[in-house]
Amino acid sequence: MRALVYHGPKNVSVDEVPDATIERPTDVLVRITTANICGSDLHMYEGRTDVEKGKVLGHENMGEVIEVGDGVDRVKVGDMVVLPFNIGCGFCKNCGAGLTGFCLTANPPNAGAAYGYADMGPYNGGQAELLRVPYADWNALVLPDDAREKEKDYVMLSDILPTGYHGTELAQVGIGDSVVIWGAGPVGLMAAMSADLRGADQVFVVDRQPDRLKLVETIGATPIDDSTGDAVQQILDATLGEGADRGVEAVGYQAHDHHGNESPGLTINSLIAAVRPTGRIGVVGVFVPEDPSAQDSLAKKGQFAIDFGTFFFKGQSMGTGQANVKQYNRQLRNLIHRDKLNPGIIVSHELSLDDAAEGYKNFDDRLDGWTKVLLHPDGR
Repeated sequence: MRALVYHGPKNVSVDEVPDATIERPTDVLVRITTANICGSDLHMYEGRTDVEKGKVLGHENMGEVIEVGDGVDRVKVGDMVVLPFNIGCGFCKNCGAGLTGFCLTANPPNAGAAYGYADMGPYNGGQAELLRVPYADWNALVLPDDAREKEKDYVMLSDILPTGYHGTELAQVGIGDSVVIWGAGPVGLMAAMSADLRGADQVFVVDRQPDRLKLVETIGATPIDDSTGDAVQQILDATLGEGADRGVEAVGYQAHDHHGNESPGLTINSLIAAVRPTGRIGVVGVFVPEDPSAQDSLAKKGQFAIDFGTFFFKGQSMGTGQANVKQYNRQLRNLIHRDKLNPGIIVSHELSLDDAAEGYKNFDDRLDGWTKVLLHPDGR
C-alpha cells in the first residue's frame, strides 16, 4: 500500500509499504477515504519529537471497513467509520472510567496510545490507503448514511472537534460565560464552536494570522489580534476589566510571541492574566515531557516558568490532558447528522495522498489560507 512516511525533520514522502492487515481477532481493516494533517503532526514533521524514522503518520482518520476479525461483533464490512485518534482497549481501569485517552493496555507501560504518533505505541497512522484498527468494536464509531456527503464534517470527530470540546469541558464552560481561547488553529476554532454550543455569551479567540482570524469571525466568535496590541489587555478591556470567566489553551509548547520568539509558557501565563479570579482554564494544546530541540534548558526538559503566584492568588483552577474522544464523539456525530454543527467549514485544502508532502510543507510554512488540510488516499 502507499503511505506517508516520516524520514526525518521536514522530510516525508509517499512510499510503498507493507499492507496493513488483520493481526488480532478484534481488529478491523479500513480503507481510508480521508485523513487530516493535524497541527500536532507538525511537531513530528519539524523534528521536535523522538518519532522513529519509517513511521506512517496520521491520527485523524475516516474510511470504509473492508475486513473484520473473527472477534468483532458490532462493526461490519461496508460500514463507514471515523476513528478516535486515541486507541483504547475498552476494559482497563481508565477506559472503564471513560478516560480512553489514557488506556493502560494499548501502549504499556505508558497511559495512552494513538495512530502514527511519537511515543504513542507501535501503531502506524492512517495517511495511507489502509489502516488496521485494534479493539474495533470499542474504537470505531459507525457513521450514518450521510457519511460520504458530510465527510469533511464527520472526519473532524477523529480529533479536533472532540479535542476542542474537551477544552471547554476542562474549563467548565457554562451558559452565559465569557471565554477566551488562545490559538485560532483548528483546535482553537473547534473550541470556539464548542463554547458557543455550551451557551457562552462571549467567545474571544487570540491569534495573529489574518486567515485564521477571518475564520474566527466566520464561526461567530470575536477575533483578538495580538500583533496589534497586548492580547491580555484587549480581553480585560472587552470584559470591563474583570477578565474572561473561562479560558482554553489551544497552542501548546511551540507557542511564539508576536516577535517570533518561541516561548512555551506564553499561552498559559497569558490565560492566567486574562481569566478572572476564580475562573478556570482548560489546556488541550500539546505539551511534552522532553523537547531536546528547545531553545533553553528548562524547555528541553518540558518545563517552563509559570506565574503560579498569580494563579494561586486569583484562586483559579486548571484542567489538562488530551481528549478522551469517546466521551464526546457519538453526541457530536448526532449534531452533525442533524445539521446543528458543521466543523468542516474550516477546511481550506483537500489533496490526494500523492500531494501529502507538499501539504505538510505549506501547512508548516503557515502559508496564507492553509488552515486545515484533508488528504484523500482513495484517489479523489
